[in-house]
Amino acid sequence: MVARRKAPRRRAKKSFNISAIEAGTALSLMQSTGAGSALEQAMNGNIKGAINTLETSVQSNKQLITATLAGAFIGKALTKGFASGTLAKLGPIRIKA
Repeated sequence: MVARRKAPRRRAKKSFNISAIEAGTALSLMQSTGAGSALEQAMNGNIKGAINTLETSVQSNKQLITATLAGAFIGKALTKGFASGTLAKLGPIRIKA
């Protein structure tokens, strides 16, 4: 009689990718919209104040937000031609273009 083989176990992937352009865009937009202070106000229970903070920040930084989004769009379009796409690797984190 032949010994039974155990079913192969799948291992989780030990690395993950972060898009440098998308991460930079998200951080820039969070700064431009004042999301940090708005979130802090919302967690303190001041929902109306949080929404007002977002509204005033977005209204005053419209040009910066538009420029950030346009730059991200152009950056993504330009990096489509990179062969590997990996800009840096730090342990399990790979930063891709």
